[in-house]
Amino acid sequence: MLASHLFRRLITTGTLRVIDAKNKTHVFRGTDGPEVTIRLHDRALHHRLLTNPKLYLGEAFMDGTLTIENGGTLYDLLDLAGRNIAALERYPLLALRDRLNRLARSWQTYNPASRARRNVAHHYDLSGTLYDLFLDADRQYSCAYFTSEEDSLETAQNNKKLHIAAKLLLKPGHKVLDIGSGWGGLALYLAKLARADVTGVTLSTEQHQIAERRAKEAGLSDRVRFHLRDYRNVEGRFDRIVSVGMFEHVGTGHYRQFFQKVKELLTDDGVALLHSIGRMDPPGGTNPWLRKYIFPGGYTPALSEVLPAVEEAGLWVTDIEILRLHYAATLREWRRRFEANRARIQEIYDERFCRMWEFYLVGCEIAFRYLGQMVFQMQIARRQDAVPLTRDYITEFERAHAGRTVLAA
Repeated sequence: MLASHLFRRLITTGTLRVIDAKNKTHVFRGTDGPEVTIRLHDRALHHRLLTNPKLYLGEAFMDGTLTIENGGTLYDLLDLAGRNIAALERYPLLALRDRLNRLARSWQTYNPASRARRNVAHHYDLSGTLYDLFLDADRQYSCAYFTSEEDSLETAQNNKKLHIAAKLLLKPGHKVLDIGSGWGGLALYLAKLARADVTGVTLSTEQHQIAERRAKEAGLSDRVRFHLRDYRNVEGRFDRIVSVGMFEHVGTGHYRQFFQKVKELLTDDGVALLHSIGRMDPPGGTNPWLRKYIFPGGYTPALSEVLPAVEEAGLWVTDIEILRLHYAATLREWRRRFEANRARIQEIYDERFCRMWEFYLVGCEIAFRYLGQMVFQMQIARRQDAVPLTRDYITEFERAHAGRTVLAA
């Protein structure tokens, strides 16, 4: 089996048993650790897994040409891979492919308005029922904030919204812009919590329709509105700007444009809060399977790519917080709910779709546990005195609103 050389180099912790398409068993063993057995049903995988495992492993699982044997799960397999990823990154052929992927990221993440809309529709215009079956009731589709291991997903997502509100220093009557407003949960939350006037913009037709309906049902249409609009086409001035889980879709070549637009829209004493997935490693590329099947045009930036664009815009970075394992815990809860509702999701789509989303949710959780993925919250202002000089105000705000759950309708 051609991939034997790769697996022999890859497995330094745990044990991987591979039953190849000729029904021959190969055992790759490192130090003590998890044990997983997989079966390859297609001889083409013998060389495909050698040349591009980051793409073909996921495709093989989706297509059923790779199965996990002896009661093992996809989580077991990707957990084993995650524990051994450092050896994979050093493999010469794959190191070269990753280098080429990094060089191509500007093209891969080129997102003018027309392309950005198509990319958003690919993921966010799926059946609304799908998202109801694994997200919290408010449809928060970004990293939650766990203040305790006992926090439920609903509690942790409410914590996240409160944490963001605290950093925005919201006051009644503030004009707020939500860039990438999703299904409207955060905008409605901020309007209820602080009686703010909120404008949300999204490129997803499905999300826009639901957000507008929720604002109407909540009786907040007079001060919460949503537009199907690219952020580059927003006009006006706002006291506060927030963007959660959208920057990953901006594209590396558009970072300077993004922050210049934020500066243009922000009042002189305004405050902006950017919440985005990032990486602790230097700039890299997007996983080819994730880019092809889940987030076309998506990319998680290194701070070293983001900060120069902020500096060139002439904005102050007034606070940065790194959330490390919070997203791993969030994805764990999404994965559990997806698994519990798998039969219903299969009725909406099909078995291959379910496998694709299983691979997505499990793979992303593993990425946050082992592969250097994290979330950063960056507070930005035009003036250095726009926020207090210490972070005490964040804790004070959260304590003042502790236990107050403001769920949007």
